[in-house]
Amino acid sequence: MISVLLVDDEPLTLELHRHYVARLDGFEVVAEATGARAAISAVLERPPAGGIDLVLLDMNMPDGTGLDVLRHVRARGASVDVIAITSVRDADVVRQTVGLGVVHYLVKPFDFATFRERLQQYQDYRRRASDAAGDATQAEIDGMLGALRPAVAAAAPKGLSADSLERVAAELRAHGPLSASEAAERLGMSRVAVRRYLEHLADVSRVQRAPRYGSPGRPETEYSWRS
Repeated sequence: MISVLLVDDEPLTLELHRHYVARLDGFEVVAEATGARAAISAVLERPPAGGIDLVLLDMNMPDGTGLDVLRHVRARGASVDVIAITSVRDADVVRQTVGLGVVHYLVKPFDFATFRERLQQYQDYRRRASDAAGDATQAEIDGMLGALRPAVAAAAPKGLSADSLERVAAELRAHGPLSASEAAERLGMSRVAVRRYLEHLADVSRVQRAPRYGSPGRPETEYSWRS
């Protein structure tokens, strides 16, 4: 399980993010903070049993900023991963957060699908980093860094939504191999629509097709992401 600290001064936002995290496999909220000082304390002074792997960090709080939290945490040598979750769009703030090691910068407001995609990318990054422990090859390093980037670089063809294409790709990366029916159920989309996206990904060599035999005489196609 990936242990998560939620940091936000708005109780309703904390509740929403807690609910979002609870809907994801492999993540668990272990602590919450409503200000910068409390966040610093949770990471450096009074971490929960088992520690914190990931901080979902707001940038604006009454007693300090997310940048303040990042500077304190990094100055003390803490290697905890951070995803900035904020309404702040200032390019200089974004640049500073990147310099302080955030793995994603997520702008409010956003829907659950976007939240899930970013956290699944982070989950994939951690898995690849764990698999490549020790002296990593160039391919393993590229895979780790690539896991934090959007899953599909090319634009969606006519008739397909770019957002839905990203959702389908992220789901397959995190939970594949999947059949069209399985992916549709997980995403809350129709099987026919999901199959169109999966077939497009296969056509552009991002996904590999393979037969899966279920009931007699009715082979099903499963799709797996090409690493």
